[in-house]
Amino acid sequence: MTDAPPPPSRARGHRPPQGDPVVDRALSLLAAFDAGHRSLTLGELSRRSGIPTSSTLRLAGRLLAWGALERGEDGRFTVGLRLWEVASLAPRGQGLKQVALPFMGDLAEVTRQHVLLAVRDGFDGLLVERLSAHQSMEVLYRVGGRLPLHSTGVGLVLLAFAEPEFQEEVLAQPLVHQPENVPLSPAALRRTLAGIRREGMATIDRRTPQPLVSVAAPVFGADDRVAAALSVVVPQENAEPRLLGPAVRTAARSISRGLGARRSIGQPAGPSAP
Repeated sequence: MTDAPPPPSRARGHRPPQGDPVVDRALSLLAAFDAGHRSLTLGELSRRSGIPTSSTLRLAGRLLAWGALERGEDGRFTVGLRLWEVASLAPRGQGLKQVALPFMGDLAEVTRQHVLLAVRDGFDGLLVERLSAHQSMEVLYRVGGRLPLHSTGVGLVLLAFAEPEFQEEVLAQPLVHQPENVPLSPAALRRTLAGIRREGMATIDRRTPQPLVSVAAPVFGADDRVAAALSVVVPQENAEPRLLGPAVRTAARSISRGLGARRSIGQPAGPSAP
């Protein structure tokens, strides 16, 4: 009787041929949470992440120990404060917010509604700060939430002042206004973006889910590229875009100077946008 051949050795630093790396599965668990699913049972966490229940329980235990997840007395999982603590250190959000908050506060005092600050992240806008008065109207987007670039005030500003190559990528995609769910033609979006670059701001008049007006302007960074977009959102009946526009642009210009920008709104930088 001959000895069975030894099992093949696993090279250090290489994962098995099947299965995702542990870090990918852990991130999938965290990605299972969103604005509509802030609290999940073990089964829901497993289904939404696509990870077997036994592995979900083991990974969730590690995330609980580190503080990325928390678990209530009812057994449901929520995102942990330790994760927020780490995320708050992101320089694109934290440094920008430190400069922007005093000027956002001035706008909030004047409008008594919403003041939004967003940055571009991939093909979305990401809301990094929002100041809202007690009597302000309801809005769809929360801090940390994503916004469509082609159908929000801050999103259109981020898109209008983005690199031409990026604009072309967006224009090549199927475009639908949200939340109205109305198709948008690339030609119409091109005209809108050209107008925003010309005026130095974007104005959106929206009737769904409730009538509102959003006025947004670009914030530039030390490299004179668009770093963020600043906007106010007010009820349609109280909106005075002729007054709001200069106020938003002045605040955006002040934030840009605080970030070290030399570029002024309306002054082109680099190749012309499409």
